[in-house]
Amino acid sequence: MSGARRKGRAMTDDAAALRGAAAPNGAPEAAAAPVLSAPRVRRLPNRRRAAGLALGAAVALALVVIAGALLGPAAQATDFAAKNLAPSWAHPFGTDWMGRDMFLRTLAGLSTSILVGLGAAVASSLIALALASAAALGPRWADGAVSWLTDLMMGIPHIVLLILISYGLGKGFWGVTIGVALTHWPSLARVLRAEILQCRASGFVAVAARLGAGPVSIALRHMAPYVLPQFAVGLVLLFPHAILHEAAITFLGFGLPPEMPAIGIILSEAMGYLSAGMWWLAVFPGAALVACVLLFDSVGAGLRRLVDPASAQE
Repeated sequence: MSGARRKGRAMTDDAAALRGAAAPNGAPEAAAAPVLSAPRVRRLPNRRRAAGLALGAAVALALVVIAGALLGPAAQATDFAAKNLAPSWAHPFGTDWMGRDMFLRTLAGLSTSILVGLGAAVASSLIALALASAAALGPRWADGAVSWLTDLMMGIPHIVLLILISYGLGKGFWGVTIGVALTHWPSLARVLRAEILQCRASGFVAVAARLGAGPVSIALRHMAPYVLPQFAVGLVLLFPHAILHEAAITFLGFGLPPEMPAIGIILSEAMGYLSAGMWWLAVFPGAALVACVLLFDSVGAGLRRLVDPASAQE
């Protein structure tokens, strides 16, 4: 038994010597071969952290929507005895020229922007899924038509097309929502088309077809689970773009009406008072909009880390 052990140790030493001799300039082997996945003990805390960040950001956004909906009437209340007040404990974001509390107005505006972004992102992602499915699973002319339409939409600046659609539909909540939904689907459609084509050419789909599975069964049992993670991540990542574009066209006067609380309206109205030193009318609502966008980005990044095969094993 001891002889066998000595023989095995000698063979190991010889192999190590051969590896060292094969290295350039006589240097030892630089690094070990990369592993396909991190150990489970180190992988689970990372996944829990990503899931916790995504869930926390989603809860914070939900609280903003609920608070803005509940505080909507209070955000429109005027008090001319307390107008143009700087930030204080009583008014954390100050007050405007009509005595309205800017903290309440910002919450109400964020709630409106998130609702617009929600409707627009869901509608735009469904359009992208439908067109991507038609291009990947339909005849060649359908693929060509969808590719041509995608290139056409991506060749036109978003903000210009969004203004035209919103103005043509009479502006307002639905005009902005439909405009954002009709202009933000091309990027996601390209990603989903590539995913569906890759799934269609995979081996397990071919095996399922050979075993007698019909097109509907293959689509529901194989393609839908394959595409769903990318669809969910793309849906979440559409929110920041929708919110920023809604605020932009509202700021330019082609979006939501002035009587509706929105961040774009707040920033547009604040431009006339910045020269008077009322900096808080634009700084705090703008910072809140950026924070809201970053929260959506955190949700999307967390979901991507959880569902992307390249990072799910880290």
